[in-house]
Amino acid sequence: MTRTTVVTGGGTGIGKAVAARFAADGDRVVIIGRRADVLEEAAKEIGGTALAADLSEPTEVERVRADLAERFGTIDVLVNNAGGNVEMQDGSGGVAERWTGNFRANVLTSVLPTEALRDLLNPSGRIVFMSSIAAFRGSGGTSYGPMKAALHPYAADLAADLGPRGITVNVVAPGFIEDTEFFSGTLDDERRAMLVAQTATGRAGTPQDIAETVHWLASPGAGHVTAQIIQVNGGAERGR
Repeated sequence: MTRTTVVTGGGTGIGKAVAARFAADGDRVVIIGRRADVLEEAAKEIGGTALAADLSEPTEVERVRADLAERFGTIDVLVNNAGGNVEMQDGSGGVAERWTGNFRANVLTSVLPTEALRDLLNPSGRIVFMSSIAAFRGSGGTSYGPMKAALHPYAADLAADLGPRGITVNVVAPGFIEDTEFFSGTLDDERRAMLVAQTATGRAGTPQDIAETVHWLASPGAGHVTAQIIQVNGGAERGR
């Protein structure tokens, strides 16, 4: 049975890999993000539909909801992948400005679409949030880790609320994942070697590692897995 899968932040990196994994199964895949040109290119590549929107803006989210409801009526899978550390891009500004920036980029972009689309989810639907190892270990003094951590109790409450409808809600927390915009241009050889050395597997993660985990969480085989935080970091959270 063909499902309708929505992936936010689906134009590059982890989001694109997740969208491609679902599309490979024949799902109708919608990728959402701010950059229309990047989304269109990714959609053509994976065989999906692009929908440009700033998911931190309530009016934009309502437009997305109306569009999806008109096109598909219901959805089956929502992957909240949109986010990023805005303090890595611009370290200027005061504390309130920096924390508000990461709140908008990582909390609102997950909460607003989830609340807008939850009533469109079919029975046995799936919601997956993208967190980070930084939610457990900190993020070097930035607000990125705390904002990702904010998604954890929200997901637990949502799982309890939606569980009677057969909908599961889980969180995936990646570690060091190469080939993503998150680390693009910010990682020298020394830091890369340090991050790999922290793992038990002796390698960096890939977007495909995360895509396979998300795909499993959305499968019938994970139907009794909910309110969980799945860490995908090669054991790095253990602090090797």
